[in-house]
Amino acid sequence: MALNVEMVTFDCADPVALAAWWAEQFAGTAQELMPGEFVVVARSEGPRLGFQKVPDPTPGKNRVHLDFSAADVDAEVQRLVAAGATETGRHSFGENFRWVVLADPQGNAFCVAGSG
Repeated sequence: MALNVEMVTFDCADPVALAAWWAEQFAGTAQELMPGEFVVVARSEGPRLGFQKVPDPTPGKNRVHLDFSAADVDAEVQRLVAAGATETGRHSFGENFRWVVLADPQGNAFCVAGSG
């Protein structure tokens, strides 16, 4: 049996707004499957992103987050912060691998990584 990643789903307060933000940042297309309740963002590569309305935010640290790579990490982080993300940390393994932790406009963590 083989599994394929179809979608990564975020719990959020406003799925329409958050899906629109992610679609804009990653050249995706948002589609409301259940108006006001569940929105999917289709991207040219990788799994779809789902956004579902929940009454209460998940407490504590995210148990799942997205990792992205970029040739120019600093430029990509600057672009995302200008669009409304918040930088929450920078990390590295030696001089060869580094990543920046960000939060989307509703506080969901994601990382942008690169080498060098």
